[in-house]
Amino acid sequence: MNTPVTRTPPAAALPKTIKTWRMERPWFKDKDGGRVTEGSIARADLPMPEPAPGEIVIEIAGCGVCHTDLGFYFEGVPTVNKPPLTLGHEISGAVVAGEPAWVGREVIVPAVLPCRSCWICKTGRGNRCLAQKMPGSSLGVYGGFSSHIVVPALDVCPVPKDRRIELAKLAVVADAVATPYQAAMRADLRPGDNVVVVGAAGGVGLYMTQLAKALGASCVVAVDVDGERLRRSLQYGADAALDAKGKSADDVRKEYGALLKSRGLPNYGWKIFEVSGTKGGQETSLALLGFVGTLVIVGFNLAKVEYGISRLMAFDAQIIGTWGCLPERYPAVLGLVLGGAVQVEPFVELRPMSSIVETFNEAHRIGSPQKRIVLTPDF
Repeated sequence: MNTPVTRTPPAAALPKTIKTWRMERPWFKDKDGGRVTEGSIARADLPMPEPAPGEIVIEIAGCGVCHTDLGFYFEGVPTVNKPPLTLGHEISGAVVAGEPAWVGREVIVPAVLPCRSCWICKTGRGNRCLAQKMPGSSLGVYGGFSSHIVVPALDVCPVPKDRRIELAKLAVVADAVATPYQAAMRADLRPGDNVVVVGAAGGVGLYMTQLAKALGASCVVAVDVDGERLRRSLQYGADAALDAKGKSADDVRKEYGALLKSRGLPNYGWKIFEVSGTKGGQETSLALLGFVGTLVIVGFNLAKVEYGISRLMAFDAQIIGTWGCLPERYPAVLGLVLGGAVQVEPFVELRPMSSIVETFNEAHRIGSPQKRIVLTPDF
């Protein structure tokens, strides 16, 4: 990461507490009796940690509401640190204390913070470091739906002074944009490649589509069940769209084959990104995987999907999982956003953090809001 110019820390003392919206308990359904216990998110004050050498204190500008947060709260996906804890891992803000060289700088906090010393980190796979810290899950009880957070300075991505996008909106870079960028790197996406994005109209999919095109993909095919937003994807990176609503995976496969034939495109070597995080999306992605193809699983769900694994041998194909994004890659991701190759402003909505309960309920009910919601502190 680039080391910013040293600045003199401000004289103002840090508050003694971090104001936060804390998940007191997640929703829970008893497997035997079926009894449902409602989750709870409430205002709380947490002790302000003393930043250790190499750490910085960030005053949060915005924190995005991610499907992962909803999974932790509504769907029984376990956090590493047990509740009560604060959720939120899609964070932007300004450094107000800690390492002097960083004080006064605006930054983005990577969603996963690797240890940088284990075998996994040393082999270049630190995004899946087993000792990593993730705000809102494994960074103690601290998360992004707060007034402040303390993180290692080594991991953050500096935001240029001449940014033209509101700092709070850049919170989405931390996960919604960076995660598909890491997926593209895992797939070794190169100029001239052909790409399919399953779940292209969703909160991560619209960035996966834009990134694929920005990184030089020749043809990008968007697949989704939301026809209106699918058509929108044609304005943001997609060259063709397939509406999968009400169709089986085999139906979509046949339409995909007809599309390739009509456009004179090869039926081999495609790189498929499954970002919907749904069973149907995963089944469709597997159906589209063909000769010397690559399927990258970006979305998450708890469902099991059946697949004839010997197809991988017959097709000489591969399936890859991907998680988060290496902090070292964030400057490149941010550069694509600030340079206009990847648009975020049309897809971000700012709301006060005090609306977190209503916002979580709404996002869970809808499944995929029209825009990524970023909550801004209003304590």
